[in-house]
Amino acid sequence: MQQDQDAPAGHPRARGDTARLPLREKIGYGIGDFGFNLYWANISAFLLIFYTDVMGLAAAAVGTMMLVTKLVDAVTDPLMGAIADRTRSRWGRFRPYLLFGALPLAVTGVLTWTVPDLDGGGKLLWAYATFTLMMLAYTVLSMPYSALSGVITADSQQRTTLISFRFIAAFAGTTVVNWLTLDLVRWLGRGDEPLGWQLTLGLYGVVAMACFVAVFLATRERIEPPPQQRSAVRQDLADLLGNKPWLVLFALALIIMVTIVMRSGTLVYYLKYHVVRPELTGVFLGSYSVALAVGAASTPLLTRYVDKKRLLMWLMAGVGVLSCAMYFVPKDAVWTMFALNTFIGLLLGPKSPLAFSMYADCADYTEWKTGRRATAMTFAAATFSQKLGGALASAAIAWMLAAMGYVANQAQSDASRLGIVLLLTVIPGAVALLAAWVMRFYPLDDPALARVQAELQARREALA
Repeated sequence: MQQDQDAPAGHPRARGDTARLPLREKIGYGIGDFGFNLYWANISAFLLIFYTDVMGLAAAAVGTMMLVTKLVDAVTDPLMGAIADRTRSRWGRFRPYLLFGALPLAVTGVLTWTVPDLDGGGKLLWAYATFTLMMLAYTVLSMPYSALSGVITADSQQRTTLISFRFIAAFAGTTVVNWLTLDLVRWLGRGDEPLGWQLTLGLYGVVAMACFVAVFLATRERIEPPPQQRSAVRQDLADLLGNKPWLVLFALALIIMVTIVMRSGTLVYYLKYHVVRPELTGVFLGSYSVALAVGAASTPLLTRYVDKKRLLMWLMAGVGVLSCAMYFVPKDAVWTMFALNTFIGLLLGPKSPLAFSMYADCADYTEWKTGRRATAMTFAAATFSQKLGGALASAAIAWMLAAMGYVANQAQSDASRLGIVLLLTVIPGAVALLAAWVMRFYPLDDPALARVQAELQARREALA
C-alpha cells in the first residue's frame, strides 16, 4: 500500500503518506523558514528600535501601531487558510503560493524599512500602511507553507523531524539576521543609516525568494481531505472551536510568543542603555540564535524519550526560572548574562518544532473527530495567535518604555533602565511559567495520538 515518493502533488488520496521522507525533501522544506526568518527576526529584534531610533517615531505610538495592525491579521490569516484549503492546482493546494507570493513580500519588506521624507504624522501613517502590507504579503506565503507540513506526511515522528529541519533553518536565518544585520546596515549604507536598512532588506528579499522557490521544487503534497468533504469556512472555524487540543495550543502559542519577542525585542535596548555595550548586540543575539537552532535540532531525539506535552511543560518552566534569575545579574557581569541568555535559547529551541508538529496533529484530530480536514485553517488560526502574541509583546515594550520616560539615543533615567531590565527578565519569565501551566490541559499525549492516527490510517487505506 505504498505510493512512490515522487507521486504528483495532486494525486488523489496518496498512499505513501506514512513512508520515510527523503533527506532532500526535509532540507528543501526546511529552507523555506530560513527565508521567512530574514523578515520575522528583523521584526522581533530590530523593527521597534528602527521605528523609535531611526525613523524617530514616539514609542507609545509605535506600540499602538504594532497592535492595531494585528487586527488585519485577525481577518487575513483565517481567510488565507480557507483560500489555501480550497485551492486546486496541478502543483497542489499550498505549494503554488510559495512560487507566486515571494516578490510582493520582498517589495513590501523594503518599503517597511524605508524612512520617507515626511513629517511625524506622515511617517506614522507610512509605518501603518507599509507594515500592514508586508504582513499581508507574509501571510499569503506563510499560511500555505505552515500547512504544507501537515500534508507531506501523516507519521507523527516524521512530522516532528520534518518540522525540526524547518526550525533549524529558521534559527539559522535568525542567526544571520541577529549577527549580521547591523553590520550590513553600516556597510551598505556607508554612513546613511536609512539607506543601509533599505539595501539590507532588499538583499534579504532576494535570498528569501530563492528559499521559497526551493521549497516549491523539493516538496510533494501527499494527504488530501476526505473525498466527500464539502464544508463552508464557518464549518472549518466551528470544527476548530470544538477541537480542545487546538484551543490549548492557540492560547499556548500566544503566551510563548510574548516571551520570545519580549526578550529578543528588549535585548537590543538592554545592551545599548543598561549594559552600555551596544557592540555586543550581534554576539548576544547571534549566540542566542545558535542556541535556538541547537535546541530545535535536538527535538526529534528528545521526543523519542519524552512525551511532547511533558517536554514542552519542562522546557517552558526552565525558561521561566532562568529568565527571572537574569534579573539579579549585575550589569558588569557580561559573561553571566551571556551564559544565561544562551541556556534560555537552548530551552526555547524545541518549542517551535514541538508546537507546529502538534498543530498538524490537531488537523488529524479534527479529521478523526468530524470526518473533515482543514489543514491550512488549523495552522492559519494558530499562526494568528503567534502574531498576536508578538504584537502584544512589542506593544508592551513600547508602552512601558514610554511610561518609564524613555528618550531615544540618550542616557536613560533609572526608571527607564529598570523597565528595560524587567522587560528582558521577570516579565517574560512569568509569562513562560504561565505557558508551562497552560500545557497541562493539552489532551493529545502520545497514547491518545497513536490511537487517532491508527484509525485515520485505516480509513485512508480502506478508501484507497
